[in-house]
Amino acid sequence: MYGIDIYNSKNRHITIGTNKENKFSLDIYQISTKDTLEELLNELREAQFSTTLTSKHKLRLLKILRKNRQAFAFGEEPLGKIRGHDIELYLDVERPYPPMLRRPPYPEILESRKEIEKHLNELLEMDVIRKIGHNEIVEIITPVLITWHDGKSRLCGDFRALNNYTKGDRYPIPRIPHALDKLAKAKCITKMDCMKGLHQNGAKPNSMKLLRIICHMGIYEYTRMPFRIKNAPAHFQRMRETIFKEEILERWMVVYIDDIIIYSETWEDHVQYIDRVLSKCTPINLKISLKKCNFGQQELLALGHKLSGLSLAIDHNTVAAVLQKPVPKRVKEIQYFLGFASYYRNHIKNFSRITSSLYKLC
Repeated sequence: MYGIDIYNSKNRHITIGTNKENKFSLDIYQISTKDTLEELLNELREAQFSTTLTSKHKLRLLKILRKNRQAFAFGEEPLGKIRGHDIELYLDVERPYPPMLRRPPYPEILESRKEIEKHLNELLEMDVIRKIGHNEIVEIITPVLITWHDGKSRLCGDFRALNNYTKGDRYPIPRIPHALDKLAKAKCITKMDCMKGLHQNGAKPNSMKLLRIICHMGIYEYTRMPFRIKNAPAHFQRMRETIFKEEILERWMVVYIDDIIIYSETWEDHVQYIDRVLSKCTPINLKISLKKCNFGQQELLALGHKLSGLSLAIDHNTVAAVLQKPVPKRVKEIQYFLGFASYYRNHIKNFSRITSSLYKLC
């Protein structure tokens, strides 16, 4: 069959042609909306794009993003659940479990109660937790906490006791400076972030029984990986490095827990790399947060650094936030400060000598 492509006044693409028997009757066999830069930008408006991209380059990128639309989380769409990578936790203590693993709920002020109720309803809606029935046997319970950051609240379990009795996962987390050294000579950099990363991982049935939380609303069970679990970062890192093994070995991709960084010297390679990564997300139901994506930049902030192919600099906003904190006076406060400072040790001359006396205090 051969055909003629035309566009009507409503900007719809219609292809017409004769059939295989070479009869002269017209056969309409394809109707699709003609892609325009404005339409695609409107659909993907939550993402950030480099202002240096030409219209041609941006249109090509937007078409790839639309093709891989199912890899992104849009608006109120359900949270993805990654297939085949459920977390499994093991305790290094036998029954009967110590009392520390079965604790009553913490006292809550009215404001905290309202926040707890709001977050529990959201987690139930996202299928991250389920309500425990009155006839179910409960051996391990963790009280919930409300934490605040930048004026926003977050619900999490106080899993310190459970973490103390959980067998550790020794899978290594990459050292950020070493991972980002690979970006030398990169002219195009893209950052993508998993939507509520840890919550996209399911939990094995035996592990769910360990992930039960309690508050004034009753007892709930995490069906997915919660925040503040001892082995969560190691599990998530292993999963991502398994999924993107080839891409990492080809040295154009960095994964750090729930962050993905793609880098290249040419735009042609860059859009192909983005396509490859997104096409691997859809089959396993891994969802990317579109509003946290930053595409095709020459320089961007990620992992506490300002990244470019020419240099690797400190994110001064992060440093300023720490400098505004009071001078550490307790051992834990000193440990926190040293942990933060060590993150930037490659940028601090004679770091070991300067901090040696502080380490002695710990």
